Amino acid sequence: MTEPDIPPPVDEVPSRYAPPDGYEQPYRYAPDTTTAELAERFAGLEPGTETGTEVTVAGRLMLRRVQGKLAFGTLADGSGRVQLFAPAATTPDFETFGELHLGDWIGVHGEVMTTRRGELSVRVDDWTLLAPTRRAFPDKWHGISDQDLRYRQRYVDLWVTDEARRAFRLRSRLMSLTRRFMDERGYLEVETPVLHPIPGGALAKPFTTHHNALDQDMYLRIAPELYLKRLVVGGFERVFELARVFRNEGISNRHNPEFTMLEAYEAYGDYHVHMELVEQLVSWLATELCGSTTVTFDDREVDLSAPWRRATMAELTSDRVGEPIDIHTPVDRLRELCDAHEVPWKPTHGPGKLLLELYEKTTEHTLWDPTFVIDYPVEVSPLSRAHRDQPGLVERFEAIVVGRELCNGFSELTDPDEQRARFVEQAAQKDAGDEEAMAVDHDYLRALEYGLPPTVGLGIGMDRLAQLLTDTHTIRDVVLFPTLRPEQTSDG
Repeated sequence: MTEPDIPPPVDEVPSRYAPPDGYEQPYRYAPDTTTAELAERFAGLEPGTETGTEVTVAGRLMLRRVQGKLAFGTLADGSGRVQLFAPAATTPDFETFGELHLGDWIGVHGEVMTTRRGELSVRVDDWTLLAPTRRAFPDKWHGISDQDLRYRQRYVDLWVTDEARRAFRLRSRLMSLTRRFMDERGYLEVETPVLHPIPGGALAKPFTTHHNALDQDMYLRIAPELYLKRLVVGGFERVFELARVFRNEGISNRHNPEFTMLEAYEAYGDYHVHMELVEQLVSWLATELCGSTTVTFDDREVDLSAPWRRATMAELTSDRVGEPIDIHTPVDRLRELCDAHEVPWKPTHGPGKLLLELYEKTTEHTLWDPTFVIDYPVEVSPLSRAHRDQPGLVERFEAIVVGRELCNGFSELTDPDEQRARFVEQAAQKDAGDEEAMAVDHDYLRALEYGLPPTVGLGIGMDRLAQLLTDTHTIRDVVLFPTLRPEQTSDG
């Protein structure tokens, strides 16, 4: 019988600490309060106060110092920190307590008190080692200076980087508040498949997998859009999903291959309805989470209060390139402008695609204050409904804040014949080598043939919204476990 292959360790640094001789980890421990509850309940105690109240707390030992027959420590749990006061005369096994390592999990029972300096503390009348750390823990005051290490070892980063804990707590509230906002407006939260037989709903390269039982290639969803619109056909007139989506694209400060989208669809509305929804949602979230509609990002204020500016893509891009341009501008002139502004283009790009490329490279990053960029070329919007007044355009918007795309939405294309023609065009682009183009989804076309009423839909990048409200400049700081390059082993 051959031995199984065991992957090599990520590093060969031996564990720095061994558990104490004869140590057996307890199966259970029962704290009866948290450090945050202690801080709130006993705020304002005079120095040198003994409360007579005994509590049991648990967490990690983050700081420790021994001064002769007296030891001090800082116990951190998920809610905050409290000082431990350990006199040798009353602390069981005082010598061992003084040799605990930073990062050890311990449980402490004792009286709540304040020291002569007024520091709220728990006197260590009894203590239990709950889990010894086998590796040296970073100093709380210095944290982890290696950014890559922070993301790889988030389980350590969360203990030593206060900003990380705050960001992820805010993100959690952001998600729950968003659910509340949508629920109060009559939207039904649903779940749609993550495995798709046909990639669709956005222009992006999918991840491919294989279903063994069906012997069929499948795709991690790049968007839940087509399934959510099927539900509108089915009579759910307002639906939303906080969906994990996957796109096989590059990694940057704004991009992670898996991320979270709020997608929402509302029957009987057009793109004006969802522009109002977005500005109301974002301004309300800012108030709830940050205390004001004015937030600071990159040392610069941005006012998120409604209403937001609305301007067409053609108008904004014309201002940047210094001359009026739109989808009716001759292709040769648009190519010349692309060359002048160092914007790459392909011979297959039509005027709509050239206009979009010019806008994205010259204009989008300059839009600091919240702006709805509206009325996109039909060429780059295969699921959007034709503009009611402007041939060649669609009723589509993107919200740009601090120079970054926050969301995308549009009046939905409801005509199955027009949708089929656009799918066919997308399929031709895919056959020509465009990995992000869509395929023909025959079942979705069949759903449209049963009738989709006037409908509006949108998708908001929740990670980017979290970045905005936490003033963080890389998506890795708002994703608990971001996608990273493989860690190098010790042999390179």
